[in-house]
Amino acid sequence: MGGRSAGRSFFRRLMAISLIMTLPFLFACGSRDTEAPPTAATGSGPAYGDIIVEGSIGDASNLIPILSSDATSHQIGGLVYNGLVKYDRDLKIVGDLAESWKISPDGLDIVFHLRKGVKWHDGEPFTARDVLFTYQVTIDPKTPTAYAGDFLKVKKVTVLDDHTLRVCYDKPFAPALMSWGSPILPSHLLFGRDITTSPLSRRPVGTGPYRFREWVAGQKIVLAANPDYFEGRPYLDGYVMRIIPDTATMFLELRAGGIDQMGLTPLQHTRQTENNLFRKNYRKYRYLSFSYVYMGYNLKNPLFADKRIRQAIAYAVNKEEMIRGVLLGLGQAATGPYKPGTWAYNNRVRTYPFDPGRAKSLLAEAGWRDSDGDGILDKDGRPFTFEIITNQGNEVRAKCAEIIQKQLADVGIRVKIRILEWAAFVNDFINKRRFEATILGWTIPQDPDIYDVWHSSKTGPDELNFISYKNDEVDRLIERGREVFDQQERKRCYDRIQEILAEEQPYLFLYVPDALPIISARFRGIDPAPQGITHNFIKWYVPKEEQKFVLTK
Repeated sequence: MGGRSAGRSFFRRLMAISLIMTLPFLFACGSRDTEAPPTAATGSGPAYGDIIVEGSIGDASNLIPILSSDATSHQIGGLVYNGLVKYDRDLKIVGDLAESWKISPDGLDIVFHLRKGVKWHDGEPFTARDVLFTYQVTIDPKTPTAYAGDFLKVKKVTVLDDHTLRVCYDKPFAPALMSWGSPILPSHLLFGRDITTSPLSRRPVGTGPYRFREWVAGQKIVLAANPDYFEGRPYLDGYVMRIIPDTATMFLELRAGGIDQMGLTPLQHTRQTENNLFRKNYRKYRYLSFSYVYMGYNLKNPLFADKRIRQAIAYAVNKEEMIRGVLLGLGQAATGPYKPGTWAYNNRVRTYPFDPGRAKSLLAEAGWRDSDGDGILDKDGRPFTFEIITNQGNEVRAKCAEIIQKQLADVGIRVKIRILEWAAFVNDFINKRRFEATILGWTIPQDPDIYDVWHSSKTGPDELNFISYKNDEVDRLIERGREVFDQQERKRCYDRIQEILAEEQPYLFLYVPDALPIISARFRGIDPAPQGITHNFIKWYVPKEEQKFVLTK
């Protein structure tokens, strides 16, 4: 489920499920290089007007952020809602709905001073009671959310007045401040109601730069600029997300001018856009994304219970062939859940160079041999065969599955591939644990806390540890890493976690891809930065003489 990318929100920090390898890139973070200047030399200055149309291979599921875990929902949520804090262009924590804050010397108390004059999209005033309600509904056991973990560390939230509140913790919690980047929900529309049946799931009301206008399931989601936004009205009148479940079809729409923005596949980036039409009409960007792709195993399946099996598969799969042949060199091999070059990344973990001989040896140690000479390993009369599922519309992911299929066949393992429509893939297979192995992706958080994906307490229905991984030492290290503020001590925790994951191989970590967004050249004001290219989305504009669309009432 791959790069969930929720604009300014808390979910940008979380490793959320997404449609990675197709659209995580547009809101991914971290920059390496830009293949075109961020603005064009021609045209007049900033002007209000026009609409940006973006392509997405998957539809949203629920526009109440705490109830969804897919990229599209959180991408829309990032434009509709705000948290108390956010990351700026350089990945520093700055105020969003909070104007300022003060942290006690022991790190146990935070007093937030909220912006005054902020209004919900329906005109009601935003107050500290909305923050208190968001906290309460998130930790409510009746709320089916994967994101309660950080708020469960809170001892008490006290509203001091309409624009001041105090948050108290029992013990230090390193991600405490950024956890309040969680989208704040409108208490006046949700208090005393069942959040799971709220109309806000289809028609959200936030405080953000864009107001909800329309959602046609399977077709489009339309947002309109919020003229009263506290940071200033966005220049672009509207944002439209078009749902196009196939990247090849989406690319044809881009070429024809039916969309303005999408995440390119490596082939589209390196070859199909290298012509005068695209050079003249579009700008391409490239940087190492805050995301990774992996093959995860259902660890409740006895086939994958022995770590020697998972290690053997790691030796049997040639990641470099994927990077060269599928990514066309636009990415790096992944060794764990962190981005290379960041402070939490451990570059000394065990690696698995391509070695089919070693793979066969480990499989034999685990009791798998070709006893009947049919070319397929077997054990106790059972052939070694399993199914990989992945989502429809993702050409890169499907090609990786085919490479894995071929290379495992060379060591005696038969693999079937099943491609599923996104909603069914998530709801009927991943959430219900009806899979043997899956190729997916996660965004990589700026804060290295990985509690929601890797802690053994997060294996329940709809939670994010859907492979059912459990390791007591990893649990202790994750908990310790959340409780200390010293970066070096935190790094020791995360270094050891990466060593354990590299040894146990609950995922076959495949690669960290380059982000490859492309945007129509008529859009100006784009500012590539360590956080990516959308940190200043409200400042993007189209010169008056180049504007193309009008948002109808």
